[in-house]
Amino acid sequence: MTSGIAQTAVSISRGTFGALERCVGHPERFLHDVWSVRAAVHDAAARGGFDDLLSLDDVDRILTTTSLRTPSFRLVRAGEQIPEAAYTRSGRTGSKPVSGMADPARIAELFDGGATIVLQGLHRNWEPVAGFCRALEIELGHPCQVNAYVTPPGSQGLALHADPHDVFVLQAFGRKRWEIHAAPGESERDPIDADVGPGDCIYLPAGTPHAASAGSATSGHLTVGVHVVGWRDVLGDAWRRAVDGPEFDGSIPVGWTGDPAGFAQRLQVRLEHGLAALAALDADELVDERAQRFLSTRAPLLRGVLLQHSTVGDIDDATVLTRRAGSLCELRVAGESLTVLLGDRRLEMPRWLEPAMRLIASSERIAVQDLAPTVPDAAARLVLVRRLVREGLLLGDLDR
Repeated sequence: MTSGIAQTAVSISRGTFGALERCVGHPERFLHDVWSVRAAVHDAAARGGFDDLLSLDDVDRILTTTSLRTPSFRLVRAGEQIPEAAYTRSGRTGSKPVSGMADPARIAELFDGGATIVLQGLHRNWEPVAGFCRALEIELGHPCQVNAYVTPPGSQGLALHADPHDVFVLQAFGRKRWEIHAAPGESERDPIDADVGPGDCIYLPAGTPHAASAGSATSGHLTVGVHVVGWRDVLGDAWRRAVDGPEFDGSIPVGWTGDPAGFAQRLQVRLEHGLAALAALDADELVDERAQRFLSTRAPLLRGVLLQHSTVGDIDDATVLTRRAGSLCELRVAGESLTVLLGDRRLEMPRWLEPAMRLIASSERIAVQDLAPTVPDAAARLVLVRRLVREGLLLGDLDR
């Protein structure tokens, strides 16, 4: 089995900085000295801010024009959840009743009274954040999620608490003062008292107690939760694969408490079979399966796909195609099959298309006729590129 190197076309707005570099400045130093070890505050330096991901105007637009519904948002104040009935309303869409819709007037009133607005799951429904999140999780190899916390001046949303996953805090606008205690396993120290401004980033390993309060102006930050996959998860998957055979079917003996020695003997036999099966597993195969699953189950980035579908019939040999920003195209070859991993899905193709797909995967822009050396038949070229446009990997020139 052979595999291609991941090819990504990622646009994350601020220059040529990678997603992790935007957060921490020096990724290699961060991964060596900080990752999963200790909390750290990274100032904005020359990396720019995060207001391209979310601004106060964006928050206003989301709450007032999109008919946002719970649980995509909630309100908290001084560590307490505010009941949904205090800031939502009901209505109808067509003939169906709808509840949990944002009531902008009541949200604004509660916000003036010190409530923090929490926008949940922005990696799914806010395009700038979705693109950034995709880039970061591909860099890290761990799934990410993003919430936003918008706090009025002088207020605090959540009390001192700890998250069960790693966190990057990205200060988008305004300032917040953070109280950051030692992470589990970190050397004992006094709490960090950090005044964080636009463009600054805080990294918190899982379990780090922290709390934040806004300064003299409205403050908004993005919390990127990183669901780190541990060795225990990977080895657990391997063990489940090892004990997948029929010899492990069935139940344990009835009345085993009356014959613990007999039960232990039977268990020992199965342990030995399981360990032998575990030792026979191919680590490369397990890693490749995990990579394929990860690289085909990310949230989709398909803005404009309907427009592309409506013009796909206009594509011809002279059309210049562009890789979609944030797209992923990784290739896997097995026998006579070619698997193309697009981040949110996988495509199966015949292996003879591998040279053409490698050319596409390595190109930001490509004319259909550039594929002629690898796909001599013009009709076949059109079938291939039109499918990739429909799948969202490529964008056709709609103005040609």
